[in-house]
Amino acid sequence: MIALHELLSCERAANVPVCRDDESANTIDFAAFRARVFALAQQLRETQAHRYALCIDDPFDFACALFALFACGKTPVIPANATPGYLADLADAYDAVLTDADIRAHASTHAPSVTPLHIDPHAPLTLYTSGSSGTPKPIHKTLAQFDAEVHTLEREWGALVGDATMLASVPHHHIYGLLFRVMWPLAAGRAFDRAVCIEPQHVQARIAQCGATVVVSSPAQLSRWPALPGFAALAPAPRAFFSSGGPLSAEAASEYATAFGSAPIEIYGSTETGGIAWRRQNETSAWRPVNGVDVRRGEDGALNVRSAHLGHDDWHRTDDAIAFDDEGRFRLLGRLDRVIKLDGKRVSLPEVEARLALHPYVAQAAVVPLAGASRERVGAVVALNEAGSEALRSEGRVALAKTLRRHLAAYFDVVVLPRHWRFRIALPFDARGKLPVASVAAAFEPRIEGFEVLSEARNGDDLHYELRVPPTLVHFEGHFPGLPILPGVVQLDWAIRLAAEHVTGLRDIESVDRLKFTAPVMPGAVLDLKLSHDAARRRVQFAYRIDGRDSSSGVIVYRERA
Repeated sequence: MIALHELLSCERAANVPVCRDDESANTIDFAAFRARVFALAQQLRETQAHRYALCIDDPFDFACALFALFACGKTPVIPANATPGYLADLADAYDAVLTDADIRAHASTHAPSVTPLHIDPHAPLTLYTSGSSGTPKPIHKTLAQFDAEVHTLEREWGALVGDATMLASVPHHHIYGLLFRVMWPLAAGRAFDRAVCIEPQHVQARIAQCGATVVVSSPAQLSRWPALPGFAALAPAPRAFFSSGGPLSAEAASEYATAFGSAPIEIYGSTETGGIAWRRQNETSAWRPVNGVDVRRGEDGALNVRSAHLGHDDWHRTDDAIAFDDEGRFRLLGRLDRVIKLDGKRVSLPEVEARLALHPYVAQAAVVPLAGASRERVGAVVALNEAGSEALRSEGRVALAKTLRRHLAAYFDVVVLPRHWRFRIALPFDARGKLPVASVAAAFEPRIEGFEVLSEARNGDDLHYELRVPPTLVHFEGHFPGLPILPGVVQLDWAIRLAAEHVTGLRDIESVDRLKFTAPVMPGAVLDLKLSHDAARRRVQFAYRIDGRDSSSGVIVYRERA
């Protein structure tokens, strides 16, 4: 292990691997990394800007730019994403932006001469995370905190990882990806993969190319893997799967344990605290504090943490409630800052979610307060398992919601029960494995296309939707005066857009066949939509029904992508 602040001044061998190139079979070595950093540092020293927003998607280029900024005494600022609106909100936090194009403009990895570059051990670094209101929140850290954490990771799992290549399907703009995907491999002298893997199939391909690997992912992504062909036959099998950003479902953990002998290693922590604890659910569902991290339960039930990852010696209070077991492990009891009042009664939203998850129809659930009503209310977004999807198809959405309300009524006063329900195939986790409150609340609003998705379910190759057509939909204007009817082209567009979310290549449409419209769709209607995918023939059949009657149907034919 090399201290992070000594990476550019140490005596590490030139051929130590740093990064596996995703476009070739070559491995970029430490000599090339250091030369690239030196060349970038020479350029950056001549600039007036001091705080640089790093909007670089390529992990190798990102690592080079990050350490070049450290070497110049400048401050890296790492936004959670690089969308124009997000960067505009952070305009006062940085002086200049570095993008992939900027780094490619200085692509040479061969500097005229490479002399040791010295970095301040306490060099500053700013990351951004979502605050409780969803507003970007700056987290100011130092390189020394990251150095302490990568040494903790190496003590815990260095022997397990060995010389494996670190593959990642999480972004390096978040502390989890930054630590596991970039900083830990650099400090330990092992390679990380350059590929930016979004889809599980891409990660599988990289496993085959890289040999010995460790996968760094999120619960949302890992939960998709077991359903893919060849999941249990990955060769060579990764030495470990790491997961962070939220709890992995017990079902998914069990599937990994069955296939690979152990469940993924789940990391619990935050941007502020760094890593706090870990677990493997085939061993225990409780969390074990990471070596060197002290934890205690405050008088209010909150988890308190003390560690070198914090950058100070004081205790740090989190908003997570915990309970210890007899072996010094703890269980999470929900967020203390997610306790609200409804009709004067206090209710813990995490507790409602946990109780919902115990129902045999429910895979995961999220509960959010809903604004805009004359009285306070909450809504529940529920990801159904196979049994729940069958109940939705056979009993209907309203009956299923009543079933779940009766289940909750055994634990809560009726006035705090969710009054609004949405059923989904999966919860709206983001790329970092987080479940943004805004994304959950958006399930109760019309989508940008105009419709509201009341429920969705999968049955083999079929998708079932229940869509509400808002009376205020702009498409009713002028179609027709005095008798508003939803245009057929809009119904076709909705079917294509929903199908494209699940069928790769559907945007390359060849034709729409057997198109029929048999019943008008009026304002406020609730549509049942069935999408049936025939992959062999590259077509999706859609059929709308209203109140049990056929409304419209057709077949979408798409081209095979080259």
